[in-house]
Amino acid sequence: MSSGNNGDNDVIRAAGCVLWRRSPYDDGLEVCLVHRPKYDDWSHPKGKLKRREDALAGALREVEEETGFRCAPGARLPTAHYVANGRPKRVEYWAAEATDGTFRPNREVDRIAWLSPTAARHRLTQPRDRTLVDALLSALHLT
Repeated sequence: MSSGNNGDNDVIRAAGCVLWRRSPYDDGLEVCLVHRPKYDDWSHPKGKLKRREDALAGALREVEEETGFRCAPGARLPTAHYVANGRPKRVEYWAAEATDGTFRPNREVDRIAWLSPTAARHRLTQPRDRTLVDALLSALHLT
């Protein structure tokens, strides 16, 4: 039940990561994007937080659920704010290096792609997600 003076109760809380790794081919940087068949879009792995769940813990859980990869969290990245289904949504992000794992298609994500930062920017469906690639490069001191 929402109290009249606290609009934060109406905000959808979510978290995710800009998942990255060193390319197995040329030691360049690769960013992992997920394809969600429900929306037919490409995005960073993210999802809604469980009740009282810590945002970073939720981000790491969502990355593993959606991509099959465990990861080591790094720098905090900009938080995205937008409206989804008529409600405000806040998605907190971290840079995260993939450590190990294997992707298996699942109900939410049918494909992943490991792409160069430039290719990832072009593949992302939402312009707001493209700025997170730049924020990752800045956090890793690659810009």
